[in-house]
Amino acid sequence: MIIEICANSVQSALIAQESGAQRIELCCNLEQGGLTPSPGTMELARKWLAIDVFVLIRPRIGDFCYSDIEFETMLKNVLFCKELQMDGVVFGILNKDNTIDIERNKILLNAARPMKTTFHRAYDCIPHPSEGLEQLIELGFDKVLTSGQASTAVQGQETIRQLVQQAANRITILPGSGLNTINIKDFVEFTNVQEVHLSAKQAIPSGTGGLFAANYLQTSPTLLREIKSILG
Repeated sequence: MIIEICANSVQSALIAQESGAQRIELCCNLEQGGLTPSPGTMELARKWLAIDVFVLIRPRIGDFCYSDIEFETMLKNVLFCKELQMDGVVFGILNKDNTIDIERNKILLNAARPMKTTFHRAYDCIPHPSEGLEQLIELGFDKVLTSGQASTAVQGQETIRQLVQQAANRITILPGSGLNTINIKDFVEFTNVQEVHLSAKQAIPSGTGGLFAANYLQTSPTLLREIKSILG
């Protein structure tokens, strides 16, 4: 069982690595679903991490239908990740009707090679998941991150199980959203997935107080080790 941790900083990624994760999805702004991290964050992650690092390529919050300049930004970030020799990138582009934008995704896929590629939870917005999965396979994506088109992966577990069967090892179904120590064992047994995606995060209180004091999110080593122990 491969555990991918969504890490919003190099510090979180290092904690995840030390606590048994096999892969990192590196991002920032985890509170709003994740955005592309800064160049400095990417460089330091590549320097200090021995496990695989996939970088989230998402220029803004909101939908997954992007303007020309947003798409150019995504392409530049993919090429930068390739320069850094990242292991993979994570992205997804949709048309205005929430179908998969074949041409733009193909451009990013070609730019990303030989890095691995994950189509992210934009997949959960598409109207026809079975048809969409075949499109992603034909395009050449290695993985698809999904909650089974539900609010959480557990709520979408029947769809996820069907996607695993349909994929038949042609693409990896990577479930994510809402997986935790309470539900992950039963979920994995029900769906037959081989990989899971989670943040295993905890809120860290500010140590200084003051006007801008606020909790921030960071990978919890205790929580991740417990999940790893559950999965065996």
